[in-house]
Amino acid sequence: MFRIRKLDIFVTKQFMLLFVGTFFICQFVLMMQFLWRYVDELIGKGLSLEVMAQFFWYMGLMLMPQAFPLAILLSSLITFGNLGESSELTAIKAAGISLMQTFRPLIFIVLLISLTSYYFQDVVGPRANLSFYQLLLSVKHKSPELEIPEGIFYDGLPGSNIYVQKKNLETGMLYGIMIYRQTGSYEDQAIILADSGMMQTTEEKKHLLLTLYSGEWFENMRSQDLANSANIPYRRETFSTKRIVLDFDSGLNLADMADVSGDARAKSLSKILHDMDSIKENNDSIGYSFYLDAKRYNLRLPTISKEDSLKIMNELAAGNINSDTLYERQSTTGRQEALKNALSSVQSMKMDMEIKADYAKSLHRYYRHHQLEAIKKFTLALSCLIFFFIGAPLGAIIRKGGLGVPVIISVLVFIVYYIFDNTGFRMAREGQWTVWFGMTISTVALTPVAAFFTYKANKDSVVFNIDLYKSLAMRMLGLRTKRHIFRKEVIIEDPRYEEDATLLAEINTQIADYSEHHKLLHWPNPINVFFHAGDDQEIEAISERLEETIEDLGYTRDRLILTELNHYPILATHAHTRPFRKKWMNVVTGLLLPVGVFFYIRMLRFRLRLRKDLRTIRHTSEKVIPRAKELANT
Repeated sequence: MFRIRKLDIFVTKQFMLLFVGTFFICQFVLMMQFLWRYVDELIGKGLSLEVMAQFFWYMGLMLMPQAFPLAILLSSLITFGNLGESSELTAIKAAGISLMQTFRPLIFIVLLISLTSYYFQDVVGPRANLSFYQLLLSVKHKSPELEIPEGIFYDGLPGSNIYVQKKNLETGMLYGIMIYRQTGSYEDQAIILADSGMMQTTEEKKHLLLTLYSGEWFENMRSQDLANSANIPYRRETFSTKRIVLDFDSGLNLADMADVSGDARAKSLSKILHDMDSIKENNDSIGYSFYLDAKRYNLRLPTISKEDSLKIMNELAAGNINSDTLYERQSTTGRQEALKNALSSVQSMKMDMEIKADYAKSLHRYYRHHQLEAIKKFTLALSCLIFFFIGAPLGAIIRKGGLGVPVIISVLVFIVYYIFDNTGFRMAREGQWTVWFGMTISTVALTPVAAFFTYKANKDSVVFNIDLYKSLAMRMLGLRTKRHIFRKEVIIEDPRYEEDATLLAEINTQIADYSEHHKLLHWPNPINVFFHAGDDQEIEAISERLEETIEDLGYTRDRLILTELNHYPILATHAHTRPFRKKWMNVVTGLLLPVGVFFYIRMLRFRLRLRKDLRTIRHTSEKVIPRAKELANT
């Protein structure tokens, strides 16, 4: 029977307080990062506080599902880091409560947050997204004199396209102006060129006053009664200063909902699934119409029967029909004309195919975007649970609270998640990856990580012990560990100097015999190294006796012996015969040729080091033995 314990209340309280704080921090960071994308659309537009408040409100609602996973990761990491640092987690385990039982109330809370995330994405998010981009589109059309970009045509003014080569934001001057105005049909266009100019809004905010300097005006004066006449009046005007009034409401008017309602981000899951059927049916019908057009017009396939086509192919194969006969009968001019027509036809067909291919590509991208948004609603909600099972076990393993180490780890984990998620989304959107693979790659990549950390934390395994990884790296690279022996503060019994001297002399004799029978400079057989057991029991015995002697002499008060003891090397007892102690690891290493070469060269290095170490032991013992005998006789 499930019952709420005081421990559950305690852990929940710690987590929720941190979650609320980290959520607002994450929300603020995401909003600032998102704001930089549209800061150019907002600056200098003279927006009221009400409009800015709506802008940030809709932005906050849109980004809440993205802030949930990061806040859960950071808050769970800090919560269990604090419990571990203050030894409360140790007390909980000592009371017989496992780590998973401690997670139990928080798992329930995280599931509720995941459902809340899905609700925001399916209900609140689409409405906020629709309102946000409607407001953003309306803001873009406000104060167009600041919106006009440099170097491209701007079509934000009704009935006009304007090109500005350069603009000065401080003075408001526009340079290198080109304006295309169209009041009726294509023939009624007016082209205006000006060296510079300035655009201002009238007091009633209903018109734009465009003052142009040093320019020309070109315009067709075609009217309704001259529609069928070949003589069209033409106007050309050169001016030094000219003012043009353009109809434009520079106040903030909400754009049409139809301009943004087709975006998949502004739709719920049910709406996306409903529209996907319509989009797929529309794409199929357009693709089939393209096929019929290509078959009917571009390919110009003859309507002949199967029997007639086979007959013609047989005649061509037998040489009874020459397909180049008509071309050879033409004159030189006729041949050139035929080639020109064929080339023109091919280029026209190619251009038509490219246009249709681009259009079909945009249709399929629109369909994939709906698929992406539908899957994203589930993966983003599921990431809340995954981030909890990464953050909470990591906090229990690292046992560091506060905002130092947890923030660094949270940022690193979120960066990895963001790279996988963003890369998968872009690749799937462009059709280079399948939609399901692209949208689930981040979840699939982090789920094993969450399971691994949870397992390690539940088993109290040491994962982030720096000394452990340092020792492993030193063994892999063959780095030496130095001996450190200092004078003891309290010595109860002096060393057995006479026995130790005798043991060191015997060790020197064993080393001499070993060096004579084992040629350490010779290259061993790789087959014996990787596929046969090869423990060097002689070196193990020498190392064991040497360590016992050094440990006994370590209790001496003599400075000379203490100094010489630190000169004794620490022997590697098996690395000179095989890479690993376990046979199956040696077999796998030998089968993997590049890895096997590395470990074989590493083994040769250990053989050279062992030869040097044995020589050092002999020379050091020759200094220690006389001193030990001298101390034994005193």
